[in-house]
Amino acid sequence: MSITGAELARPFSSRRRLFAHADRSALLRWTTLALLLCFWEAGARIAGNAGLIAPPTSVARALITQVLSDADVRGALFSAVLEISAAYALAVSGGLAIGLAVGWTRFGRNSMFPIILLFYAIPQAVLLPLFTLGFGIGPAAKIAFGCSHGIFPVIVNTVAGMRNINPLYVSAARAMGASRRDIIRNVIMPHMVGSFFAGLRLAMTMTLLGVILAELYVSTGGIGFYTRQFADNFDPAPLFALVLALAMIAIAMNALVRFAERRYTRWKD
Repeated sequence: MSITGAELARPFSSRRRLFAHADRSALLRWTTLALLLCFWEAGARIAGNAGLIAPPTSVARALITQVLSDADVRGALFSAVLEISAAYALAVSGGLAIGLAVGWTRFGRNSMFPIILLFYAIPQAVLLPLFTLGFGIGPAAKIAFGCSHGIFPVIVNTVAGMRNINPLYVSAARAMGASRRDIIRNVIMPHMVGSFFAGLRLAMTMTLLGVILAELYVSTGGIGFYTRQFADNFDPAPLFALVLALAMIAIAMNALVRFAERRYTRWKD
């Protein structure tokens, strides 16, 4: 059977259309961002209050001269990154272990999962005084509070992913002599990887939120201290610059999670 030239060219034409669509999407995305920055700049300079809002050019200048050039602020940002990373690692490891234990059997899901959902429904901000009493006002309270925010999305998505696994696959693996570890590694994890990484992305956002909330209310020298200082002094440029630095940290961490997701889910393509 011979293959015509049109059949050979079809994959390449499809790939060119995909690249063209990606180029248009990127152009639209960057154009929208540039327009938003232009509107922000014009609005802040024409009708804005200098004590409440700063234009993007002033924010960029403050990011370099008042945030990144200040050793104390840099140290606070570095400490925040370490605290977020530690809280996230604890949330992922603890959430995965609890999720596997609860979701392993129907009895575990029916008995324990409603209790987990009950704790998940409690606004974590109201529990901050308890974390302060238990861990003080140092890094331990921030890490624990951030972990309390990030652990529940991992648990819920792990249990949800295990619920969608066909029980026949687990029974077949057991019939062929697979151990519990083999079943988790070769049957459960490949089938729940999509739900698990969805929980990881959500847990990253929630962990960062928890650490920053703890910084705002129980910190005496971290990011929360400088945030309150800039806000109390009605100095919006370094305040927005500090928020921008935190946003860049969040984007970088979420990019790492997405990179891990693409690497460990290549087989799905």
